[in-house]
Amino acid sequence: MPTRSTSPARLSPANDATRPDLLERCRAFTAPGELRAAGLYPYCRPAQSGPEPISTVEARPVVMFGANNYLGLATDPRVVRAAAEALVEYGVGTTGSRILNGTLDVHLRLEAALARFQGRDGAVAFSVGYLANLGAISALCGPGDLVLLDRLAHASQVDGCRLAGVRVQRFRHNDVAHLERLLRAAPGRPTLVAVDGVYSMDGDLAPLPDLVEVCRRHGARLLVDDAHGLGVFGATGRGVAEHFGVEREIDVLIGTFSKSLGTVGGFMVADAAVVEYVRHLARPFIFTASLPAPLAAATLAALRIIEEEPERRARLWRNTGRLQAGLRAAGFDIGGTVSPIVPIRIGDQARTFAMWQHLSRQGVYVSPILPPAVPAGRCILRTALMASHTPEQIDRLVAALQEADGEA
Repeated sequence: MPTRSTSPARLSPANDATRPDLLERCRAFTAPGELRAAGLYPYCRPAQSGPEPISTVEARPVVMFGANNYLGLATDPRVVRAAAEALVEYGVGTTGSRILNGTLDVHLRLEAALARFQGRDGAVAFSVGYLANLGAISALCGPGDLVLLDRLAHASQVDGCRLAGVRVQRFRHNDVAHLERLLRAAPGRPTLVAVDGVYSMDGDLAPLPDLVEVCRRHGARLLVDDAHGLGVFGATGRGVAEHFGVEREIDVLIGTFSKSLGTVGGFMVADAAVVEYVRHLARPFIFTASLPAPLAAATLAALRIIEEEPERRARLWRNTGRLQAGLRAAGFDIGGTVSPIVPIRIGDQARTFAMWQHLSRQGVYVSPILPPAVPAGRCILRTALMASHTPEQIDRLVAALQEADGEA
């Protein structure tokens, strides 16, 4: 009996010799193997624990400064218990999309809680945060519309525009004057301006009051992806819009569950009509299996903790201040960060790798950020703080960076 080959098909002389092999580019992609051979491969390192201040990575204990678990909720016993109870009650998955059989009562409770927390009319939850931007932008925009993106906008916003088939223009990072010139140059077109609340590599904030003003002056709508702001900024943790006092001026707010909330998923909040429209027209919502119940229940539990325990946010900001002050005193360039995302600007790629290797040997986990995530010659070591870090762990990071800087 013939058996099916499990190896990729290769072109034979009988094939069309004029047609290049699509998969040849894969075999020519040797950079990851070269980095592994040199002991410099920094990606996909297997962990044997959750993202806690002391984590186990590649079977070694490390001080974790590479996770976005800002409030320490990813392993909080109450969050874990909520997921376990939902796992028993609902099972591991829904086997369908929200539109068909995949809507559970826990999804509706989560969306209601998100809308109430953000003080908006409605919310819609997505299976992962990436899909929230992809779904919202592609549903709200289409050919003939214009989207103006900050130069450093998240890739999910860029990809949402691609799915929408919409015309895109980029404005210089946080340059409101440049944005206004682009708006003036395109009158009479439905326009969306899309920015991040907190920029995930540099840790700086979008100037939301100025963006709101220029958008209103020119009749554009404003979308803010506050993935790294939720739970961190604002008097009650509602994010960067609360921090600036412009919550009701944001037309569409995107968030994720995978940072401060410690789980997986994403959401959009907006006026009820906008939520209803996106719920029924967003392809990533319609054609993706829904968020598993354990994740929805865990997210609900984490959201309650954010509301009930503001002291977590206070600890996070104390830790942030300690690390930023320590790094600046040690002479490191951390740019204009005003958040728990603290980048150490190294510049040269070889030096960045050397410092990362030293830190790794010392049991300190940070993330080397290289092109294309940053421009060539502007490599960084990205660190992120948790409320659960101790002062001693933060001081250890500063000392290890000083040692690495001296050896690189």
